Amino acid sequence: MRGFTAFLRKEFAETVRTWRIWVLPGIMLFFGVLGPVTARLTPALLESVAKSQPGVVFKIPPPTWVDSYAQWVKNLSQLGAFAVLIIAAGVIANERRSGTAVLVLTKPLSRAGFVVAKFLSLLALLAFSVFVGAAATWALTLVVFGEAPVAQLAAVSGVWLASGAFIVGVMTLVSALLPSQVAAAGVGLGVFAITGIASLWEPLRRYSPFGLGNALAPLLQGKATHLEWPLVTTALALVVLVGLAAAVFRRVEL
Repeated sequence: MRGFTAFLRKEFAETVRTWRIWVLPGIMLFFGVLGPVTARLTPALLESVAKSQPGVVFKIPPPTWVDSYAQWVKNLSQLGAFAVLIIAAGVIANERRSGTAVLVLTKPLSRAGFVVAKFLSLLALLAFSVFVGAAATWALTLVVFGEAPVAQLAAVSGVWLASGAFIVGVMTLVSALLPSQVAAAGVGLGVFAITGIASLWEPLRRYSPFGLGNALAPLLQGKATHLEWPLVTTALALVVLVGLAAAVFRRVEL
């Protein structure tokens, strides 16, 4: 892959020096702050609702660090996944639409190197963003609840990061296929809606990347989880998806 190393360094530098370094990390930081606050205030809000409704009684145990971490997981699995999908939809499509891809590829850089560098730079940004959000969750949980085990938070954040990497892989392929971020995002949403339904099938949950999301809640609760196959198939899927994206990008007109 000619020119790959130089282009990857350029992508990392561009990420740090532009708006990219603020958007996804900012979203994850917001989730990290929101989780502990939501966990702490929810029981009080429900109690106030119960008091305003005669005959309605809520018996809610006092919130703990588990509730705080559960909010972090919930935010990641829903809004976090959506944010990653939208951002990743433009990883290649935006470069094609703006004409930047043509300019870059006139230099000694192969199309495969272009795709792999784009994927790796976005994956690195995602990992940094999850770290920022998890750190904020840990710090605020410790302040609010007086207890914040690191191991459980690291486990669920790491597993979700693998799931997020799979989203980036899928969207890299879709973005290579389509010249528009909006179109790529629409197709990506459709793909994940279909796969979400398909993941209700037990063998698919047990052996595919779709088992990662279902394992987050049991993992947080300390229950036995079998993540070997989902993690292995996720790694294999990333290789296949990025390889297909590179193969597709070699044939598209810029």
